[in-house]
Amino acid sequence: MFQQRLPEIYQTLPAARDTRRDAWAAVLPRRWRGAIRFGLSTALAVSDLVAILVTAYFVEAIYYEFAFDQQIATGMTGSFQLAGLVAVFVLLTNVVRDEYSIETQLTRGLHRRRMASLWLAAWGIVLVVGFATKTTTDFSRAVAIGFFLTGLPALYLSRLVIVGLVRRTMTSGSPSISRIHLVGFEEDIASFHANNDAQALNLRVIGTSYLRRVDPREDASVRQVQMSEDLDLAVSVVRFLRPDDVFILVPWTDAADIERCVDAFLRVPAALHLRPGSVMDRFPDLKLARVGRLSGINIGRRPLTFSEIALKRGLDVVLSAIALVLLAPLLASIALLIKLDSPGPVFFRQRRYGFNQQAFGVFKFRSMKTEQNAVFRQATRNDSRITRIGAILRRTNLDELPQLINVLMGEMSLVGPRPHALAHDRSFERRIALYARRHNVMPGITGWAQVNGLRGETLTDLDMERRVNHDLHYIDNWSVWLDIQIMIQTIASRRAYRNAR
Repeated sequence: MFQQRLPEIYQTLPAARDTRRDAWAAVLPRRWRGAIRFGLSTALAVSDLVAILVTAYFVEAIYYEFAFDQQIATGMTGSFQLAGLVAVFVLLTNVVRDEYSIETQLTRGLHRRRMASLWLAAWGIVLVVGFATKTTTDFSRAVAIGFFLTGLPALYLSRLVIVGLVRRTMTSGSPSISRIHLVGFEEDIASFHANNDAQALNLRVIGTSYLRRVDPREDASVRQVQMSEDLDLAVSVVRFLRPDDVFILVPWTDAADIERCVDAFLRVPAALHLRPGSVMDRFPDLKLARVGRLSGINIGRRPLTFSEIALKRGLDVVLSAIALVLLAPLLASIALLIKLDSPGPVFFRQRRYGFNQQAFGVFKFRSMKTEQNAVFRQATRNDSRITRIGAILRRTNLDELPQLINVLMGEMSLVGPRPHALAHDRSFERRIALYARRHNVMPGITGWAQVNGLRGETLTDLDMERRVNHDLHYIDNWSVWLDIQIMIQTIASRRAYRNAR
C-alpha cells in the first residue's frame, strides 16, 4: 500500500500539542528565512568592498608616511577613487555570476583562480577608463602598484574569514539551509540516503514522496492512473511543506515516468531538479551547454582554452629559448663529459606519446651504457647500466635539459605530465582509469607529480596511480602561476630530486 512518509522528526514525536507544533516549525519555512539568506549574501559582498577600500587606503597611508613623512588628508583620497572603480567592477561581476549566493560558497567555496582572473580584469578596466578619460596621472604609480599587489591577497583573506563564518552558521538547524523534498521509487530514495549525507551537503530533507511500482504485466491505463494518484498526493504535500527544491530521483531510463513527474511539479513554486544517478557526482561543474542548436549536459570542457594554450605556448618559447642560450656552455660541457665517460652518442632518443597520443622523439642526455638490440627496461635503483656521469645527471635532473629542444619544436611544454615510454603507456592505459587523459595536454619537462617526489621507478600500479592523480590535478587546475610555481620548485625543492636515479 502506498504510504506518504513525513519527515522522521515528526514520526517519532509524542502526541503532545506543543511538541507537534515544534515539529511543524522545524519542517515549514520560517518567516525571516529569505531575509537571513539575503543578509549572508550581502555580508559577503560588503566584505569584498571593505577589503578593497581598506587595502587601498592603507597602501596610500603607508606610502605617504614613508615617502613624504606625512599623513594623508582625510576624505576622498585618490586611492579611494581608484579602489571604488575596482570595487564596482568586482562586485557587479560577482553579483551577475551569482558568486555571493549561499549555495556557491558552500559548494565552490574559495575559487582562487576565479578571484585572480576577476582582479586582473578589473585592473584592465581601470587602465582603459584611465586612458580614455586622461586621468592616469591623477594617481600615484607607487600606490597603484602597491594596491594591485596587495589587494588580491586581502580580498582572498577577507573571503576566507566570511565564508568560514557562513559555513559555521549553516548547520542542520539553521533557518537559511536549503530545504528539499525527494520524489521517486523506494529503492532510488533509499540509494540516495545511502550515498548522501544531507547534513554534510548542507541540506535538510523535509519530506519524501514515494511512487508505487506497477507490475509491468498490468494495463498501461492502470499504471497511468496509479502514477497520477501518487503525483497528485505528492504535489499536495509539496504545496503544504513549501520546500526550496524538489529532486526527482526517478532513473532516466524511465523516460515516461520522468515526463509525468516534471509535468506535475512544474505546477508548484519550487526549483525542480532531475537526479540522474551517482555518475554525475564525479563532475562538480555540470552545466547545460549548447553546440550550435544542440543542447547537452557539459561534464567537461577542453583542458585548455585557445587563449590559455597561446599564453602557455608563448611562455614556453620565450623561456626555453633563453634557457638554451644561457645554458649553452653547460650543455657543451655535459656533452663532452658523456663522450669521455663511455662510448656512444651524446643524446638518447626515445619515442614517447605527446599531445593527443601523437608519438614524437624525446631528447635526453644519455645516462646509460649503449646496448645493441636492447629490450626496453625501466631504470631501477643501482641499475648497472647507468654510467658514472649518468648517475650525476639523473640525480640533478640535468639529463632532461635537451628536452628544451622538444619544447621549441612544439612537441613538449616546460610544465606538464611527464611523457612515458610507449610500452609503459600501453600497459598502464589498460590498468589505470583515466591514464590516457594525461595526453589531453602537452607533456612537460617537469610537472606537478615530479615536484611532489613522484618520479623514478614505479613498482606497483598504486605508484603510477598517485602520479596520474597529480597529473590530472595539474590539468584541472592549470594556471600560469601554477606553471611558474612548478618551475621554481623543480630547481629549489628537495622533493623534486626525490627518487631520481
